[in-house]
Amino acid sequence: MSDVTTIEADVPERYADGVQTRLRRAADEDIVGRIWRKDGTLWAPEGTPEVTNRLGWLDIAERSREQLADLEGFRDELLREGYTDAVVLGMGGSSLAPEVFRQSFGTAENGLTLHVLDSTHPDEVGKYLDTLPLETTLAIVSSKSGGTIEPLSMYKAFAERINGPHFAAVTDPGSGLEELANAQGFRRVFYGDPNIGGRYSALSAFGLVPAVVAGYDVAAVLESAIGAQEECQGEQGNPGLWLGVALGELARAGRDKLTFVADDPLSSYGVWAEQLVAESTGKHGRGILPIADEPLLGPEAYGDDRVFLHVATEHSTNAGKLAKLKDAGHPVITIRALGPTDLGRIFYLSEFAVAVAGWVLEINPFDQPNVQEAKDNTNRVLRDGSSGLEAGSLGELTEGLEPPAYFAIMGYLPYSSETEAAVASLREAIVAKYKVATTWGYGPRFLHSTGQLHKGGPKTGRFLQLVDEPTGDLEVPGETFTFKTLIRAQADGDLETLRSHGLPAVRITVGDIDAIKEQL
Repeated sequence: MSDVTTIEADVPERYADGVQTRLRRAADEDIVGRIWRKDGTLWAPEGTPEVTNRLGWLDIAERSREQLADLEGFRDELLREGYTDAVVLGMGGSSLAPEVFRQSFGTAENGLTLHVLDSTHPDEVGKYLDTLPLETTLAIVSSKSGGTIEPLSMYKAFAERINGPHFAAVTDPGSGLEELANAQGFRRVFYGDPNIGGRYSALSAFGLVPAVVAGYDVAAVLESAIGAQEECQGEQGNPGLWLGVALGELARAGRDKLTFVADDPLSSYGVWAEQLVAESTGKHGRGILPIADEPLLGPEAYGDDRVFLHVATEHSTNAGKLAKLKDAGHPVITIRALGPTDLGRIFYLSEFAVAVAGWVLEINPFDQPNVQEAKDNTNRVLRDGSSGLEAGSLGELTEGLEPPAYFAIMGYLPYSSETEAAVASLREAIVAKYKVATTWGYGPRFLHSTGQLHKGGPKTGRFLQLVDEPTGDLEVPGETFTFKTLIRAQADGDLETLRSHGLPAVRITVGDIDAIKEQL
């Protein structure tokens, strides 16, 4: 067991010495003190971009608390005017924390019904346009840079149906989105902190504006985060330090597949955490692969490359299976949580831990060099067209498949419970047969999360891309491309990028995912 109060850990003896040695080194090198002094040389040489100007998250919960009354006033204004729904138009760091808030809290009495749109699939965009009560809907256009192609394309589609006062923006000061919002008469512009990267922005305006508008108890969320902030300021009993050291050391020892098992109502935690972990650590051929929503099987199904992180609530239905994994020698780390208001503490501990893991892995956890690569390839395909892609065959991915390889499924598809169920069944079959870790993500969402690790992390991935033929198409007003051509350009660009890195990547046009399982 660890010596901290908020984390319980069962780390096999063969790894425990390494963790303890690294903790002593952390104390000798004053790692915690240097983090709080924002000493960027912990992760990169002096003067490296995207280091010291990415540490604003350390005390953002305290500063956000001071903005809470203003946000609540904004929500009350919307309620008085009869607004019923709010939809976030965002991607990556702008959409994932709101999605976890939404799934964890559900619908609150004193707020708008919250929706999150982070897809460019024309069927998905069209679904929101056709089903939301647009006359009483607030669209929150959310982009740190203010220039991300996905939310701006969504905005253009919505702006054909509703006018400026139906929009709010969340962006960094001085961005193109701020300029657009002012020109088009948006109801409000909320500002992010330029010193916080997207994946660390959950407790800033990017996460909190949607959560407050939805009527969630954000004051309690921030209190729990501030409690974690205080816990993470000391060398002794620091849960963020311990967790980061453990994850980093286990990864260095080959346990680099971090499997999230989160209980209701926090079961969506992995959706957010996979971006934090993958985009922060997946570079220079190193990294920790986050695994969310993979069916949990018996010990015999797993290789020696796994760590299990259990976010446990009193309603846990996974404790029995995790006990068996622990008994079989797999590292199992448990963070106990009280419920949705504990999200602040969980977010903060995770962020601090990943920053520490970056030190252990000797990488800069705050840059994302290969995300821009994917964006550039999308723009190139939109401009010049695809060079023509061979689909490949499933056999290329399964031949010799065994740990430490992993199998990534990437679906440029509309979101649906039927797809989720079919993919879950496919993942279970792959784990049971090959004992490898599996990941699953919707495109283009995953390009802003696990996409960085796919290209920049260990070259052990096998990639199955699923595409479909959309039932319809939607114009992107003012652009030369439609949503159908945009999502296909993102899929083409991603496939080309993976192959350019020498990674096996296969495309299958989906009619029946279950049929793929039969071919394994």
